[in-house]
Amino acid sequence: MPIIREVILSTIDQLGNAQLAPIGLIKDGSGWIVAPFRPSKTGDNLAQTPFAVANYTDDAAIFAGLITGRHEWPLVAAKTIPVPRLACALAHAELRVTRFENDAARPRFCCEILHREQHAPFEGFNRARNAVLECAILLTRLHLLPREKIDREIEYLAIAVEKTAGAREREAWSWLMQKREAYYAANSAAASNATAQAGAQSQAVLRASGEVSISAPKST
Repeated sequence: MPIIREVILSTIDQLGNAQLAPIGLIKDGSGWIVAPFRPSKTGDNLAQTPFAVANYTDDAAIFAGLITGRHEWPLVAAKTIPVPRLACALAHAELRVTRFENDAARPRFCCEILHREQHAPFEGFNRARNAVLECAILLTRLHLLPREKIDREIEYLAIAVEKTAGAREREAWSWLMQKREAYYAANSAAASNATAQAGAQSQAVLRASGEVSISAPKST
């Protein structure tokens, strides 16, 4: 299996509007493959403007923020392409799409690296930041995985947050927990509404057919 590098990818549409997305780049020789699932704004942008910036950052709050709808992060101009980069990136690579492999579910944009640049030193790993990143990725699968698995993995990741997080990591973690709870609350409400609607429809069918539902006798 090829290595996958978790980055913040910046792209632009044909009007020059920037888009940031957390994504796992797939190593492809000396370049990278961007393989977003459809539908994808990132994929649409790459089809319109075949350039991107891979932003390398150790700030897990940006991953958590983008996953939870916080899309505004400072950008600055890149060196060789029209796509901007993250202002706070430790480093970045400027990419150009050289080949497109179409797929109904997950097209692949094969990219060469045009330019690399270092901006700040990497000062070591932090378990809480890693946990925030893993949790952010996990929450993109809320619709795919059973709640028991989601909750079990979050319970384990929370240990690193409790022991090693700073204020920024705790805030990012709180964004993710709010997203999880909002998702399950919405699903629970939707399930309750569906059950109520099904019951009402069933009663309507019985009345239309002349049948009546069995109910408890009224007390006298």
